[in-house]
Amino acid sequence: MRTAITEQELKTAAQQFAMDADAVQIERFGSGHINDTFLVTDGRRYILQRLNTEVFRDPMLVIENIEGVTRFLRAKIEAAGGDPDRETLNLIHTREEKPYYIDAEGNFWRMYLFIEGATSYDAVKKPEDFYHSAEAFGHFQYQLSDYPAHTLHETIPAFHDTPKRYRDFQKAVQEDVCHRAASVEKEIRFVEERAAEMGLAMDMLREGRLPLRVTHNDTKLNNIMIDDKTGRAVCVIDLDTVMPGLSIFDFGDSIRFGANTAVEDEQDLSKVSLSLPLYETYVDGFLTGCGGALTDEERRMLPQGARLMTLECGMRFLADYLQGDTYFQIHRENHNLDRCRTQFGLVADMERKWDAMENAVAR
Repeated sequence: MRTAITEQELKTAAQQFAMDADAVQIERFGSGHINDTFLVTDGRRYILQRLNTEVFRDPMLVIENIEGVTRFLRAKIEAAGGDPDRETLNLIHTREEKPYYIDAEGNFWRMYLFIEGATSYDAVKKPEDFYHSAEAFGHFQYQLSDYPAHTLHETIPAFHDTPKRYRDFQKAVQEDVCHRAASVEKEIRFVEERAAEMGLAMDMLREGRLPLRVTHNDTKLNNIMIDDKTGRAVCVIDLDTVMPGLSIFDFGDSIRFGANTAVEDEQDLSKVSLSLPLYETYVDGFLTGCGGALTDEERRMLPQGARLMTLECGMRFLADYLQGDTYFQIHRENHNLDRCRTQFGLVADMERKWDAMENAVAR
C-alpha cells in the first residue's frame, strides 16, 4: 500500500538529484493514476516521480530500459540536428550519479527534465491531433529500428502474449468463482469463436516473419507532448512500459483507443464503431513517421494488430469480470462487462470493415 508523501520527504527526494540549486517550489502535477508526480522548480523545471512499486515490481529494470532507450534516442536526435532536451525524455541523475533515488522507506524516485512549451492532451480534439500522435509513435519506431530490442527487460512478462491471455481467460471461465459465466455465454462464445486466431502474431514472431521491436505499449494520445505553437508532436513520454514486442500491437492499441466512435465503457453499443476516417488518418501518420522502417509483413499485419489488441483487451475485461473485478478498477456494477462488450463491438465492426482497413494500409 502506497503511503502519503510528506512535504519533508518531497524536499529530501528532490535534493538528491543534481539540479542547478535547491528546489524552491514543489507541487503536484498531471493527471496520472499510477505514479506520484510533482513539478519541481529551481530556475529550471523538472518532473519528480515516486514510482508505484505495486505496479512495477522491479523498478530498477524499468529505469534500465528507460535509460538505455533515451540515451540511444538522444544520440539519434543530436546526429539529426534536433533538440534532445525536448525531443526525448532526459533522466536527471542524483548527486551520486545514479538515475534513481531510494529513500529510507524504500520508495523509488526518479527525475526528468521538464519539456517546456508543450502539452499532452487526454482526448482527440481534432483529426490533426490523432495524425501527429501517429506520426510521433511511428517516428519512435523509426528512431529505434536498429536498437537491440532483445536486450530490454520484459518488465511485465507476457504483456501482449495473446495466447497466454486466452489461456488465462479459459481458466477464468472454467473456475467461474463468482458464478457469472452463465449470464455472459454470448460474450464467452464471441471469444471462443476466434480462438484459432489468438496465436497468429506470436506464431509469426517465433517464425521470424515479424521482427522483435522496441515497443511503447501504451500508445495513447496523452503520452505525446504537442508543441504549443506549432501543434506538432515533440516527444513520446511515459516510457515505463517500454519493452521488446511487436510494432503491430503499438499501432493496434492506438486504433483501439483512438478510432472508436464511443468511449471505452459505453453502455449503448449502437454508438460503438470503428471510425474509418480516423483509422485512415492514423495509418497515414504512423507509416509516414516510420519512414520505411517496417517490413512488408509488418505493414500487411497492421489491421490484424488493431483487431487482436481490441480482442485481447475485451477478453481481459471479461476475465476480470468473471473473477470478481480484481484487476481493473471499476466505478459501477458490471463496469468490466460494459468495457468488454464495447471492445467486442469494436472487433465486430472491424471485421465488417476489414477490406477498407486493408485498403487503407495498401494505399
